[in-house]
Order: sequence, then structure tokens, then C-alpha cells
Amino acid sequence: MKFALFTRVALRVNIPQYNLCQGDVATIVEYHQGHENQEPGYSLEVFNALGKTIAIFTAPESHIEPLGAHEVLHVRPLKDSSLLTQLTS
Repeated sequence: MKFALFTRVALRVNIPQYNLCQGDVATIVEYHQGHENQEPGYSLEVFNALGKTIAIFTAPESHIEPLGAHEVLHVRPLKDSSLLTQLTS
């Protein structure tokens, strides 16, 4: 399934290097077409509850899923707040 740019999606997997968890919401900022046996992917941006960027990374399409009308957004503390400091300073 190809997602449109700036669509919000949920992570299907944990992304430990950014302390992100399955179900966290990300915004698609770029599409990466797969080559040969490589699946397509996306550059994703994740924001904190106040709208500050906490992570930008690339993930394969199988690591994201669309948000559903039956789902509720949830707030949780970021385990390592130094990531936010690194990206905003």
C-alpha cells in the first residue's frame, strides 16, 4: 500500500534507537521506491505532544500501518529526553 506524503501512520514495530514503540504515530515525509528485492520505504518524522521533532528516520513499508477510525491517540513519556534536546538545539 503506497501512502501519500504527510500522512500520519502508526509504527508496527519498536524503533529502539529512538525509544519509539509499536503504535507510536509518525508522519510520512518522503517515499523511497524499492529496488530489485528491496521493499519500498518511507522517511518518517515523529513529534512530541507539543509538536517538536524527536526523530527522523527511514523505515520499510512493512513497519508502518494506516491509522484507523477505531483507534485513539495516546500520550506516553519519552524514555530518553536527550533525543529531543539533540534535535532542537
